[in-house]
Amino acid sequence: MDIDNFKTLTLEQKLSEIKYNGQILGPYERNSENGGAKVPGDIYELYDFFVYLSEDESIVVPSRRNPLPI
Repeated sequence: MDIDNFKTLTLEQKLSEIKYNGQILGPYERNSENGGAKVPGDIYELYDFFVYLSEDESIVVPSRRNPLPI
């Protein structure tokens, strides 16, 4: 699966892919879209891309780059 296919999945399908095929890399706090407080979550490696998953599992953001410092 590539990132473009992942983007077309439903939230439930995305969560399933992360659960069964993702590898957790570590915690990450993502800036909120409206400039408010940061949203805690985790970064997962999934296939050849990365995914941010919020702690409440309501936000899933795929990315081609790893936002965690090396």
